[in-house]
This record gives sequence, C-alpha cells and structure tokens, in this order.
Amino acid sequence: MTRMSSPSLRFADAPTVADFRTFTARARANDDGGMRLLAAGRVLAAYVCTLRPTVLGEPVPTVLGLRTMALGAEAEVDATVSLGSVLDRLARIPDGDVVFPVPTVTVTENWAGVLPPRSGWTPAGAVPCSVLDQAAKDGIGEVARTLPDRAGAPLVSSVRAAVWGRPLDGVPGSVPAGAAFGAFSLGFLEPGAEATVHVNGRWSRLSTGRGHVLVRAAAIL
Repeated sequence: MTRMSSPSLRFADAPTVADFRTFTARARANDDGGMRLLAAGRVLAAYVCTLRPTVLGEPVPTVLGLRTMALGAEAEVDATVSLGSVLDRLARIPDGDVVFPVPTVTVTENWAGVLPPRSGWTPAGAVPCSVLDQAAKDGIGEVARTLPDRAGAPLVSSVRAAVWGRPLDGVPGSVPAGAAFGAFSLGFLEPGAEATVHVNGRWSRLSTGRGHVLVRAAAIL
C-alpha cells in the first residue's frame, strides 16, 4: 500500500453521491478488492473488477465495471484504492454534502494496470437486457449446483472457466457469459432496455444507460 496526498472530488449533486455509493457497495459485495478512480476535468470514471483469474493460467476472462459520474468542479485524480476505504469515506459525508475526500492509501490490483482502450471501438450490435439477466442467473445457478460445499481450488477454477468463459448465445462479438454476470451484479441491466455491444481487439464492451461492462478475453496458452 502507498500513501498519497488527499485530494477531494466535488460531485455535481447529492444524487450523484448516492449513485456512487450504490455502485461501490454492489462492487464490494461481489469482489472485496479495489477501485481505480480516474478524474479528468468534470468527469469521474470509476473502474471495479467483478471477475478475474484467481490462479495463474486460469482461462477466466477479466470483467470490469465502469461508471462515469459528473463532477461539480475540475479535478485531476488517478488512484487505485480499496472499496472498503471508499465506502468508509462515503459514510462520513454529511447528508446533502457533495465533497468526497479520496482515500490516502492506495492498493495494487493487477487488473487496474491494464485498462481498456478509450477509442477504436467497433459497434457489433445489441442484446436485450433480459437476455443478459437470464444468462447471469443461469450461470450463478449452474455454479452453485456444480460445486460441492468444500470444493478444491482446481475444481472451482474449472467450473468458473466453463461457466463464465463460454460465449453468450445470441450475443454478437463472442462476448463471454462473465459479462452478463458483471452487468447483473452491478445493477447495470435495465428492464425493457438493450445493451449495446462493441469490440476492440481482445476487449468487448456491453453498455447500458447505467454503466459499462468491459471484458478482456482470457489468454490462450
């Protein structure tokens, strides 16, 4: 962990603070890791990880969640901090206040060092959010049914790869099922809406009005 100076982010309004709190809580419930905060001008991009390989060579895709939020003042921040510290700072913000002190202790997350490209995305189509919702629920159920109570690491790895690494049926761009899990777990799926699909090399992106899921395909050994 590394300590840094403590800048503050001023959000555009109180509802944006509440949205940031919800996003962070959902991310931590899924993976108690870190969040990369990138603020440039009046926009904050917050990246989290919902799925990643847990052992070397595990053929599981890396699935990131991204929310962008409006700021009420110019800012320049690039820090990876723990989700717990973000929630702790958010809990201390008085009702109606919009100033968020960035945690001073940074953490190291392997996924945070290789973020997806910002440009060069090619549209690949769209998919109903209901399809992604069902795929995520089916995958969660399959994992639960397949793994015994005391499964060893090799079996867990095999099941994770089989369930979340396979392509989603009917979804353009060879998007793995782990993307549906990411969108579902972060609350990005909107009833009656569609998610657009974009691709860029090894990366795929699902986007809705609530956020983006970015997937880096597992390396083929």
